[in-house]
Amino acid sequence: MSPNRRSRARTRGGDNPARPSKPPKPFWQQLLPLDWSLWPAEARLLLSLTVIWSLAGLLVLASASWWVATREMGEGAYYVKRQVIWMLASWGLLGTAIHTDLRRWMKLAGPAVWIGCVLVAATLVFGDPVNGASRWLVIGPIQIQPSELVKPFVVLQAATLFSHWKRSAADQKLLWLAVFGGLILLILKQPNLSTAALTGLLLWLMAFSAGLRLRTLFGTALLGASLGISSIMINEYQRLRVISFLDPWQDPQGDGYQLVQSLLAIGSGGLFGQGFGLSTQKLQYLPIQSTDFIFAVYAEEFGFVGSVMLLVFLMLVAYLGLRVAVRCRSNQSRLTAIGCCTLLIGQSIMNLAVASGAMPTTGLPLPMVSYGGNSLLSSLLVAGLLIRCSLESSGLIGGRRPHRPRPQDGQQLATTR
Repeated sequence: MSPNRRSRARTRGGDNPARPSKPPKPFWQQLLPLDWSLWPAEARLLLSLTVIWSLAGLLVLASASWWVATREMGEGAYYVKRQVIWMLASWGLLGTAIHTDLRRWMKLAGPAVWIGCVLVAATLVFGDPVNGASRWLVIGPIQIQPSELVKPFVVLQAATLFSHWKRSAADQKLLWLAVFGGLILLILKQPNLSTAALTGLLLWLMAFSAGLRLRTLFGTALLGASLGISSIMINEYQRLRVISFLDPWQDPQGDGYQLVQSLLAIGSGGLFGQGFGLSTQKLQYLPIQSTDFIFAVYAEEFGFVGSVMLLVFLMLVAYLGLRVAVRCRSNQSRLTAIGCCTLLIGQSIMNLAVASGAMPTTGLPLPMVSYGGNSLLSSLLVAGLLIRCSLESSGLIGGRRPHRPRPQDGQQLATTR
């Protein structure tokens, strides 16, 4: 036999060398629920923007809090270190949200909302009052704010309710509407008008997106506005905030002090800002500069151009969120995407509006920027749910899979060749 025939025979006989195996995936890709190359473009962009948002927010917080932390705590990085710890936990929660099927989150949403109502009610009895409002529960070394932590689960439960609105029984509708209304009333009782208004607006927009009757929505909007006005009339400090919002210069050293100092900081930024870390209003002139008014510090250091870039960034996130909602394959995931987008962007816009004097002073933090572990946990969980909606819109993971019959009693399934 010739050498050529022998080599061909060895080839046919199975003496082929083993095929080269595929190189192992990088470690970071093994942590993903779906191969990175198969991720929708919206999911990849949202994850990248979330990384940028949280890391940039950490830098802004460092600038806003360093001087005050040095003066009051004796350590400039006091707030930054604690924010980093909360950020690691929050990113773990975001990873869990990306890996977990939306249907599992929906099952958890109902009990979580009930627990949230109980904890918000507990703040009225056992809460630690801060500036006249009982919003916090102290559990050992940790302070929790139930009204912040319950927001993502309100989105999920509202998506479940409104997506099946026409097929749901009347008692289920009334039950969950009563639960949502009770939660808003409990938050108002703390009192926390800003969070109650945001929660009501979130539910209203999700109901509108689900196609509920306009007459019902209009009546609900009137009821919500009436509750807000009543809260302002009953609580003196809220009424003073509204008055100072209309004319903060009338009492610049009293009720209008916060807004006046915030406007001075924003105006001092000019076109290009004073430069990173060079804000002067944060030197104990501007109150609550690490939380509610952190945008004023940002605007002073980065100016008009930086503020416009921030607005463009928020518009880009909102655009991607709406694209995710359009591409979703079920009403539940579509409403979840709309709710997550509304929560992140709506709260951000409200914070910016308060700092710039376009809204009365409220206690809403800037997501992923303001100091606070509860806000960070809630914001990154919401971002993770939005990314998960985008991943499931691809049809490669999650969602309902077609039922496959199983052979029973010796029956064999027909196979095609």
